[in-house]
Amino acid sequence: MKSLAAWRTWAVGAVVLAVAAALLVAVGPEGAGAGRADTASGHRWITDRQGRALVLRGLSTASSAKEAPDGMPWIEEKDVERERRALGTNFVRFLLQWRKVEPSPGTYDTAYLRQVAERVRWYGERGYHVLLDMHQDLYGPGVGGNGAPKWATRTDGLTSAATDPWELGYAEPGTVRAFDRFWGTVEGDGRDLRAHYAKAWRAVAEHFADDDTVIGYDLMNEPWGGSVQGPAFESGPLARLYQDCIDAIRTVDRGHWLFVEPSAIGANWGFATGLPRLEDPRGDGDEARIAYAPHLYPLPMDLGGGYTGDAKGQVDATLRAWREQTEKTARRLGAPVVIGEFGIDVGLPGAMEYVEKVQRMADDMGAGIAYWSNDPGPWAPWDAGMKPTRLLPVLDRPSPRAIAGDPVTFRWDAADKALTVSWRGRAGMRGDTEIHLPARHFPEGGRVEGGEKRSWDPKSRILTLRSGPGAHSVRITPRA
Repeated sequence: MKSLAAWRTWAVGAVVLAVAAALLVAVGPEGAGAGRADTASGHRWITDRQGRALVLRGLSTASSAKEAPDGMPWIEEKDVERERRALGTNFVRFLLQWRKVEPSPGTYDTAYLRQVAERVRWYGERGYHVLLDMHQDLYGPGVGGNGAPKWATRTDGLTSAATDPWELGYAEPGTVRAFDRFWGTVEGDGRDLRAHYAKAWRAVAEHFADDDTVIGYDLMNEPWGGSVQGPAFESGPLARLYQDCIDAIRTVDRGHWLFVEPSAIGANWGFATGLPRLEDPRGDGDEARIAYAPHLYPLPMDLGGGYTGDAKGQVDATLRAWREQTEKTARRLGAPVVIGEFGIDVGLPGAMEYVEKVQRMADDMGAGIAYWSNDPGPWAPWDAGMKPTRLLPVLDRPSPRAIAGDPVTFRWDAADKALTVSWRGRAGMRGDTEIHLPARHFPEGGRVEGGEKRSWDPKSRILTLRSGPGAHSVRITPRA
C-alpha cells in the first residue's frame, strides 16, 4: 500500500534511480498502439480449466496479514460474502508470508497452509479465483518489515531504524544488507537463501496443486534489489530467482499460472523494466503459463496530491507510459497482464475519476485488476465501520467474467448504460460466456442484442450467453 505522505519523501530520493534504471534498459520503448491487441495479434489471456479467457476484477487481501501473528488477514467468511454481494468481484490477491510458510529452515507450517486453504475455500464457494501472493515490504520483521523469516535475515551487524515514511526503510543499511545477502550479491555467508525461498514456494504449490480455486502464484511482491538496482537486478538476481521458483513449482504443479513482477521502483511509475523472458517447463507459446503483474502508482499523483490541476496531465502521461511499457514487457514475456496493485485515498480530489480511468485502461488492455486493498479505511470500498465509501459504486461496474473464445473488445458506457462485448468463438470450446451485471445498473437484469441468452441468475448477477464457433458481438442494456 502506498500512501501520499509516504511517497512524497520516498520519491525524492528514488526518482533519480528510477530514471537512470529506465534509461539503462537495453530494449528501447516501442509504441503500444491505440487499442488493445487481441488474441490474433499476440495478446494472451489468463484462462480457466475450460480454456475460457478470464477477466479478473477484485481486491488484494489484505495488509492486515503482514503483522498478524498467525499471518491471516482480518476477514471472516461473512466478509467474503459481503464483498461478493457488494462488488460482484471474481478475483482476490491473497497475501502470504514467507515467515509463516517456512518458520525454520526446511520446515514448512502445514497448519498455516491449512488456514490459507480454509480462506481459499470461502472464496471458491462464491466463484472467485485466488492468486496467492508471497508478500514482502522492507524484507522482513528482522529489519522492521514483513515477509522473510528472521532466520533468513542477515545484516552483518548493520542496523535498520524506523523511518517516516516507512518506505525510506529500504535505504537503511541493515535492510540493504539483508536484501544483498538474500540475492547473494555480497561476499560471505554460504547459505543460499534463494534456494530456501524456491523450496518454500514448492511447498505452497504442492499444497494447492489440485485446488481449482487457486488461479496461480505471485512469486514476490515489489522486489527490491538492495545495492543492485535497475536492469542489472532485474535481468540478473531477480530473473534467476524467478526461474528457480518456476522450476521448483513445476515439479509439483503443472497447471497453475505463475505471476512475476518487475522491480517496483520505476516500473510502478511507467518506466521500462529489464525483466527478461522466463522459461516455463510446461513448454513454449500457449503451453506456458507465466503472467505479468506490475503495480501502478503514478508518481505525479503522489507528489501533486490527487488527480486534479496540473498533476492530472502528468498522471495521464504516466498512464500512457505505463501502458506502453507494460504491453511491451508482456510481449517480451509472452504473458497476459494483471495490474497486481493500484489504489488511492478516496478522499483525494479526482480520486474516483482516476479509478474509473484505470479501469477503462485495463478493459482496453485486456488486463486483470487487484485493487489495493480490502482493508477497511480511506483506500477501501468500506470505512473502518464497514460503511461503503464513495469508491464502492465506482468499482461495482458491469464486466464480462469469462469469455468462451478469444476476446476482441469489451466496454462499459456508463452514460448509455450499455455494455458491449465482442469475441471469436473457437470449435471445441467448453463452457459459456459469463457477464456480471450489478444491481445498481441492471436492477431487473439485462436485455441482450445480437446474442442468445442461456440463463440469468439474479442472486449472483451473472448473465450466461451461448457461445460457439465464429464471431459474436452483443450489446447489453438494462431490462425495463
